[in-house]
Amino acid sequence: MQKTLKIEGMMCSHCESKVKKALEAIPGVQEAQVSQSAGTAVVVCTADVSNEQLTQAVTAKKFHVASIS
Repeated sequence: MQKTLKIEGMMCSHCESKVKKALEAIPGVQEAQVSQSAGTAVVVCTADVSNEQLTQAVTAKKFHVASIS
């Protein structure tokens, strides 16, 4: 399963790294491809991970999730 998060507030590669680590720390997330320039994170899940779990991981790092598709 793949989900794409639209994330606001990332300004640099350090921001990308923080979001990537936060998302990949969630059980069931296999990989997160984060792009500061696109403002997105594409998350590949091996288990059912809720949108709320993904949002909480990103907001804990002080970024805003605008949408998840």
